[in-house]
Amino acid sequence: MHELIRDITLCILFAWMLGLLAHFSRQPLILAYLIAGFCIGPFGAGWVKSQESISVISELGLIFMLFMIGLEIDLKKIVRAGKVILFAAGGQLLGGCLLGILFFAALGLSLGGGHFDALYLCIACALSSTVIIVKVLYEKRELDTLPGRITLGVLVLQDIFAILFLAVQPSLANLQIGVILLSIGRVAVLVAAALLVSRYVLPRLFHQIARRPELILLGALAWCFLVAETAEQLSLSREMGALIAGVSLSTFPYALDVTAKVTTLRDFFITLFFVALGMTIPVPGLSVIGLALMIAAFTVVSRLVTTFAPLYLMKQGLRASLLPAINLAQISEFSLVVIQTGVADHHIAAETANAASFAFVVLAVLSTFVMTRSDEITRWAIGPLKRIGLRDLDHGHAEEGHEGGHGEARRIVILGFFRAASALLAEIERQAPVLLEQITVIDFNPNVYRTLLSRGLHVIYGDISSADTLLHAGIGKSEMIILSVPDALLKGASNEKLIRHVRTLNPNALIVATADLLSDVAELYAAGASYVTVTRLSDAHELFTAIEAAQAGLLADKRAELDARLGERREVLP
Repeated sequence: MHELIRDITLCILFAWMLGLLAHFSRQPLILAYLIAGFCIGPFGAGWVKSQESISVISELGLIFMLFMIGLEIDLKKIVRAGKVILFAAGGQLLGGCLLGILFFAALGLSLGGGHFDALYLCIACALSSTVIIVKVLYEKRELDTLPGRITLGVLVLQDIFAILFLAVQPSLANLQIGVILLSIGRVAVLVAAALLVSRYVLPRLFHQIARRPELILLGALAWCFLVAETAEQLSLSREMGALIAGVSLSTFPYALDVTAKVTTLRDFFITLFFVALGMTIPVPGLSVIGLALMIAAFTVVSRLVTTFAPLYLMKQGLRASLLPAINLAQISEFSLVVIQTGVADHHIAAETANAASFAFVVLAVLSTFVMTRSDEITRWAIGPLKRIGLRDLDHGHAEEGHEGGHGEARRIVILGFFRAASALLAEIERQAPVLLEQITVIDFNPNVYRTLLSRGLHVIYGDISSADTLLHAGIGKSEMIILSVPDALLKGASNEKLIRHVRTLNPNALIVATADLLSDVAELYAAGASYVTVTRLSDAHELFTAIEAAQAGLLADKRAELDARLGERREVLP
């Protein structure tokens, strides 16, 4: 026991020190934890040698990690997932696994006889890193963009796929239909029981202790370990049970509260898991490094092929098909979980598992770098893709002379289309519908493009940050240019740069722009804007009128008036 406490102390101390280095060098923290484990483990300095300590630390971290992954799987979002996400995820997962089996089997990795190296690697390479993707997309403010929503939707369905694999994983050595059905049946029974208890029993218990944070935390942990131990008794695994415990609470009325309470504890044990995983990684030989590089290369290439192809075939355009493929091009933390379950059951060789861990590290670093520059990479790639014959969304309309295609811009041009532009068009439709015939919208969101075309509006598919797009759109003859997308959401440009581009092409146009900060207003006017809106001022006015209405006892009337106005609107982006 004393040795275990000492080992945990070393794990946390080195994870913190290397985590600080990773933070200041802008590298993934998971990479720091793996290196910390290697440094103090049997293959490094040898300060932690006890295999029992490593096993206990790893299993505790794994249970908590899967519990939190389950908590973050929103079943309602999966049900509401659009066909684009379903087809994209299906194509990526099925295509990735098929290519993976062929590729790794061709490399000579085992696929039977109790050893399933090729199978585990193809599953591991089919999953992408939720931690890395969400962190980078959040920092880039792209979670709510179309490529961001597609990426997150695919991630959720990847998690479901991994759950299904974990359900049959214990039976791989005796892979018969009856055994598989029995495993799935046990999972179904456990899931059903967990959902029923979380729906009808736990809410009442948690309601009684809602004001006692320590009891909410303790209740969540008790539920996690209860379901985990029940899974172990059903010949599944504690890890599988922890995942089911989390999923069953994901739609729980107190799920947000539980997540908030467990997050700190989760981070502690997840850190332990990755440090313990790092302890198991030996100094790599040339064969391990070679296999790791091939795994990494296969992951990137297969992700680009299997994600881009279904999105492109569903007519999402080159940009919206490329960005999710770039975002998803790494190996998941969940992949390491899958690999470790295979190692524990002696399904996969230690050398193969080590190569997968090294590939994860390589891709964690590279994908973080690439994702931060995904817009520039996409913009660079679109030209060559068009030259080899791939058509973008505007191609057919440009050839046919369709009124919604490229063609000269009209009197009023809206550059970029997000929520403010959507609200503006709805307001024009309500108050001055004739004005719609004088408006052109330029944007590269395929959903916006198709919706506006279907409504009979003049829309040009293109990247407004490109000077060529503005030139070919013919905005030099337009009378008014509207920039309603804030800088934080613009890709490859800013409102100031766009104003300067537009002013160069059209010295006489009236330019209405949007400022994020009060300090931006003067800069936008200096760049050539005719008028600058500051959305916080209109927001503040609306909030102040709500306060006045509340003080006068008229807030219900104000809400009824707003509800009536909202009911009349047909916005492109709800």
